[in-house]
Amino acid sequence: MTNTNSRRQFFAGAAASVAGLAVARSALAGLPEPVIQTSVETAPPLIPTTGRPYNPVVTLNGWTLPWRMNDGVKEFHLVAEPVVREVSPGFKVNMWGYNGQSPGPTIEVVEGDRVRIFVTNKLPEHTTIHWHGQRLPSGMDGVGGLNQRAIPVGKTFVYEFEARRPGTFMYHPHADEMVQMAMGMMGMWVTHPKTKHPHISEVDRDFCFLLNAFDIEPGSKTPKVNTMTDFNIWCWNSRVFPAIDTLNVRLNDRVRIRVGNLTMTNHPIHLHGHEFLVTGTDGGPTPPSTRWYEVTTDVAVGQMRQIELIADEEGDWAMHCHKSHHTMNAMGHAVPTMIGVDHRGLVKKIQKVAPDYMLMGERGMADMGEMQMSIPDNTAPMMTGTGQFGPLEMGGMFTVFKVRKDQKPGDYKDPGPYQFPEGTVAYEWNGALPPTPRPAASADTTPAAATAIKPTVKGMSH
Repeated sequence: MTNTNSRRQFFAGAAASVAGLAVARSALAGLPEPVIQTSVETAPPLIPTTGRPYNPVVTLNGWTLPWRMNDGVKEFHLVAEPVVREVSPGFKVNMWGYNGQSPGPTIEVVEGDRVRIFVTNKLPEHTTIHWHGQRLPSGMDGVGGLNQRAIPVGKTFVYEFEARRPGTFMYHPHADEMVQMAMGMMGMWVTHPKTKHPHISEVDRDFCFLLNAFDIEPGSKTPKVNTMTDFNIWCWNSRVFPAIDTLNVRLNDRVRIRVGNLTMTNHPIHLHGHEFLVTGTDGGPTPPSTRWYEVTTDVAVGQMRQIELIADEEGDWAMHCHKSHHTMNAMGHAVPTMIGVDHRGLVKKIQKVAPDYMLMGERGMADMGEMQMSIPDNTAPMMTGTGQFGPLEMGGMFTVFKVRKDQKPGDYKDPGPYQFPEGTVAYEWNGALPPTPRPAASADTTPAAATAIKPTVKGMSH
């Protein structure tokens, strides 16, 4: 994590205003120094050293925001600002976010904590923060014009409330929301239980990430904010496959994965090789009597879903959105289907005008995963990623859930490709094919069958 002298000088003299609840001036003296993060790697869990202890989460391709204790209150400092996010290597996007990142850092607290969040606005327009799913005073809910006046450019406001219930939550603006969320302003919030909870299990691994999407023309760097549904960059925490980190766990770990959706459509999140329980929603932990095993759970717009499983099947397991277009990057939706079209003689004619022209699509789109076609600068390939058996032909909302018996407890490092035991990989068959069973001739003698075989019309047989 990196801080700069210019940021220190700016925030040392920043004036603080109150979003809703009155806060004593003495409590606002000396804002906590903002922590800025620019790395796109998954940060290790932030082990609490002050306040009540808890088992921290790991934010996929993200990090947890540190805090300071001030007279029993946990104080955080969020900076709303323009950022540049590396969505994948060689593909950087101009976004708006918090503390150097989009999404912003995860905020972790404990049920019953008194929380004070300083929010400084370095955007070119006013903003607010809505604490999505929280129980709090109305004046702290962050809807501009309804609950508070918006935070002007260059000003700092304060939100203060008690984290009243455990669960998985989000934060995002409620001012010029269409623009600010389309530019990447969002973050996760996790409230841990203060004591053992009947509906919340203790887990060995606890991951979280947000589903977000952008409409970015190939070769450009700034999202189109007026798009309603026709997005082409589908992300987990503003990253696309193969730039999304893997989820690495130890065999037989109990694993929790928290997912929030701030896109414009639903996402059926599917995990291979295991079944899981949905143990939490926007409303908090689900009672055990309401749970059933699934391998896919749909996360609708504005929702959170919390799933849990025992990672008892060793291997590399795909985890992805099951909408096929959401596992692709920079896809042109207006491209016609060319499967089965006879292109003989056409390519040479086109290459007289466009020498670099390559024909693709007449046999499907799998060639996109193997051929290194030139694409505009600052663009992610549509289908990419390579495994130990060849191209994965994926992009967007896809990663790998890696289960290893020799992964050490608490070790989140990528263990590399799975070493498949002999005889456990599908293989080509070169022997004689078994005979194809064929159904026996029908012996149906029902009246309906007889009529179908020998229909009659006015006494004439056929």
